[in-house]
Amino acid sequence: MRHAISVLLQNEVGALTRMTGMFSTRGYNIETLNVAPTDDPLVSRVTLVVTGSDAAIAQLNAQLAKLIDVVNIHDMTLGEHFERELVIVKIKLATGGLARVMSLTKQFGAEILDDAQVSCTIQLTGRVKDIDAFIAEAAAIGEISAVARSGTVAVSKGEITLSSFDRQHLLVG
Repeated sequence: MRHAISVLLQNEVGALTRMTGMFSTRGYNIETLNVAPTDDPLVSRVTLVVTGSDAAIAQLNAQLAKLIDVVNIHDMTLGEHFERELVIVKIKLATGGLARVMSLTKQFGAEILDDAQVSCTIQLTGRVKDIDAFIAEAAAIGEISAVARSGTVAVSKGEITLSSFDRQHLLVG
């Protein structure tokens, strides 16, 4: 099963390397990885996607929680959450392709960043399955010359935050 996991990680040299190294030493490939600052300059939020059985990912999360740099961890897929990704796609267009691109952007709620007649750059933020569908549709319009994806970002639905989850489910280290 696919798991989107959010981690609050201390901003220390080597912390991200130690965290991601744990996945590779256990034979897991990280499908997407997004790291960004939080409102606390001492902590970053890491969101990663990994695939494995629920039991195996639970064990992996337990091991992850033992790392000294990990402040908190929450498997977003175990509860209701919002999950989004950003993509920027550059397409080489044939004659008449721009009109098709404009229709595609309207259909998906995307934004055209550069609308030159021979090359067009588009951005879309949405659910992963919508991003995948958008890229497939764009490839049918013209030759895709670049795809830049942000990777998954996720937050829990409702009042629960990764910080409040920490207070309710203290990590043992």
